[in-house]
Amino acid sequence: MTSTDDDRRDDAAVQSAFAELGRISFAEHSLESVVRTVTELTGRVLPGRPIASVTIVRGGRPRTVASSGALALELDQEQYRLGAGPCLSAATTGRLSEIPDTRVDEQWPEFSALAARAGCDSMLSHPLPGQEKVSGALNVYARAHTAVDQRTRDLLARLTAYAVVPVSNMYLYEAAVERAEHLRSALDSRAVIDQAKGILMERFRLTPDAAFQALTRVSMETNTKVRDVALRFVTTGEFRPD
Repeated sequence: MTSTDDDRRDDAAVQSAFAELGRISFAEHSLESVVRTVTELTGRVLPGRPIASVTIVRGGRPRTVASSGALALELDQEQYRLGAGPCLSAATTGRLSEIPDTRVDEQWPEFSALAARAGCDSMLSHPLPGQEKVSGALNVYARAHTAVDQRTRDLLARLTAYAVVPVSNMYLYEAAVERAEHLRSALDSRAVIDQAKGILMERFRLTPDAAFQALTRVSMETNTKVRDVALRFVTTGEFRPD
């Protein structure tokens, strides 16, 4: 087969993967399932039985928010422990980082030795698009050694560069939903606490500050959240549990 035939086959495989990634619906997928899809599509394009993970660095602290296999999570955490490795490099510098062969790598020798013993033969981390104070990387681990030539690296780089868009968008979407839920919970808590304060003020002729202090005192004495103390009082009329 000629080099041109290889290029055409590669283009067709990558374009098919792009099309499938483009059909991902936020309403039907989670971040975990998007990462799993990326892994499955990468497996169609490349040898090496790859798995993937997503690293997010917030406030200088990295964590894995999604992974498609235990090996990816394990090796992410080894890099966090060591404070060095491709996923941290890509996430913090915004540049593509790779280990073509963990058995001979000299850039991150301690991590590479661990990765090789764990069954990972090569790795590539692609930075996620910068968003506010969040940085991150999409990490792809190959579990079976293959000759990593420039064409293979280019293929993986093209796929991950495209995949980071839905992965990043899904992360931001889930983060926004989580913030909205926290805000709604906070507003609900504030409403029931204000309601309980109003009852205490009317029943015992307390000031707003004194009513809130009464709630917090019961909260500390019973090791119960202020919201739960207020909710019990509003719904049952009981200020303290039996």
